[in-house]
Amino acid sequence: MSDLDSRKQAILRAIVIEYVSQAEPIASEALVQKYDLGVRSATVRNEMAELSELGMLEQPHTSAGRVPSDLGYRFYVDRLVEVREPDSASKSAIDDASDEGDALQELLRETIRSLSRMTHLLGVATTARDTSIEVRTAIVSALGPARALLVVAFGNGHVENRMMECPTNLSLEDVGRLNETLQREVIGQDVSQLSRLKLPISELGSPRELLALAVWNQLIAIGQELSRGKVFTEGEEFLLGQPEFRRDPGAFAELLRQLYDGDALYRAVYPNAVSQNSTIAGTGTVTIGKENVQSELQKFSVVRSTYFVGNNEAGVIALVGPTRMAYDKSIPLVNFTAEVLSESLTKFFG
Repeated sequence: MSDLDSRKQAILRAIVIEYVSQAEPIASEALVQKYDLGVRSATVRNEMAELSELGMLEQPHTSAGRVPSDLGYRFYVDRLVEVREPDSASKSAIDDASDEGDALQELLRETIRSLSRMTHLLGVATTARDTSIEVRTAIVSALGPARALLVVAFGNGHVENRMMECPTNLSLEDVGRLNETLQREVIGQDVSQLSRLKLPISELGSPRELLALAVWNQLIAIGQELSRGKVFTEGEEFLLGQPEFRRDPGAFAELLRQLYDGDALYRAVYPNAVSQNSTIAGTGTVTIGKENVQSELQKFSVVRSTYFVGNNEAGVIALVGPTRMAYDKSIPLVNFTAEVLSESLTKFFG
């Protein structure tokens, strides 16, 4: 990446700040009026032309001002951004959200919902594809003569609830004996073993064995799903309100397709799913525009940070938005959110 002298850095930084705020190309006259750059408009215009030649700026229209390119944003994030500590109200909102639920899914949804509301960007959370996570609890509860609930809790805090139909003539004694089987055969199994679980059948055709067969099918399905990892999103409506996507609804439609393809979004958000990235703080990374491997995300930036249960990686928290993103706010918010979430999950499940 080319180095820039102090004047070009000041001009690039000012253009990024103004474009993030206005979402309109920035002219040299506007910069001279607002910023103490120590030179006249003609000099700023020449500097902007040189920044364009270096690939840091782009000119959407012949008569328009300039906007940052992906390379310009990258230089800004790596060299110029002044990261702002989240204010007390934002920290309090994140703290409150991280205490909302007892299960991992609830914590993640509440946390990214709060993060999305604060930034007006898409909040994304993933759970790690860790097949070594073990089953801590597995229990079936009868909810009446025709329905039963299977609850499976894992060592990372993830909980699965599955409703099932009960076979006729099922007794509470049958449910109790099935739970004894679950304790003996399922507790302590990891996700990879769960997806290959074999049913210990003794009385094929009895009500208890029919329910056991339904439970085992659900357990295998859960194991297979968790082996792929899970993705949660909140705040799609905020992205639709961004000026870029009002002008280019096709880009938003492409992102929506990614959202409905959970595996594609998982690959896009996970830290190893990028062609280039810049480490911001510990486990946090930012990818900008064409740095994203998925072509559908190449008009977006992703700010992400890993969260943990104890010392074990549990997943990723991320914000997805236009490249015209307030990185000075988004980066510290995502990192702070991952830290708070890690503390909460470790306290509950570590």
